[in-house]
Amino acid sequence: MFDWLMHFALKLLETCRDILPIVGTIIGFQLLVIRKPLPHPRKTIIGFFYVLLGIVFFLEGLDLALFPLGSLMASQLTTPDFLGIDPVAQAVAWQSYCWVYIFAASIGFATALAEPSLLAVALKAEQISAGTIRAWGLRISVAIGVGFGLALGTFRIVTGSELYLYIIGGYIIVMIQTRFAPKLIIGLAYDSGAVTTSMVTVPLVTALGLGLAAAVPGRNPLLDGFGLIAFASLFPVIAVLGYAQIAQWRNKDSLPPKT
Repeated sequence: MFDWLMHFALKLLETCRDILPIVGTIIGFQLLVIRKPLPHPRKTIIGFFYVLLGIVFFLEGLDLALFPLGSLMASQLTTPDFLGIDPVAQAVAWQSYCWVYIFAASIGFATALAEPSLLAVALKAEQISAGTIRAWGLRISVAIGVGFGLALGTFRIVTGSELYLYIIGGYIIVMIQTRFAPKLIIGLAYDSGAVTTSMVTVPLVTALGLGLAAAVPGRNPLLDGFGLIAFASLFPVIAVLGYAQIAQWRNKDSLPPKT
């Protein structure tokens, strides 16, 4: 018990050090630039304390559960017994890792739906657009993009192909879509790619990429293990822009013909 309390206290001090620049910036602008006292100092202090505790427990949970779980799943899905291959084989066909792609797509879809930041953005978008943009429609389209992106990212790790080819190709698609997508959705689509890579998705995706690169023969975790987060950020943009374009075409088709 004492060891755990010491470990928790050290984590709390480290988090305080990391949060200190944020606190200093807010208080500095409030007192030196705006030149007004904090309106509710007691509530603000209590709120920051809750944030500190939440971050500490979250980081501890990452170390105890999410990082080991992602690595464990990657290693279990790539064992020779599970794949049904020769344990001494140096090269394995990419088709043998189909369950890895399915798992990556599934975990990407699930974690995107669970992202608190995506939920907040989707609800705010529905509120501001007066229901024109549906929160569930936005969340599902983003989740589909994350799932497809992670499946493609794991395929890249398995095959050892170059990361930049996928990223450049993806942004070319985004630029073409931006030209034809409704202006109402463009900014929201670009933001949707960023909010997916937050506190739930990033730990699992990072652990999955590193674990997969360590398990696949001929792959280097440092060279091949990273890059999945880029897929998780890029392909939701494509999915949301595509969702908006499909909705626009459907609305045009449903309009009565001009007389």
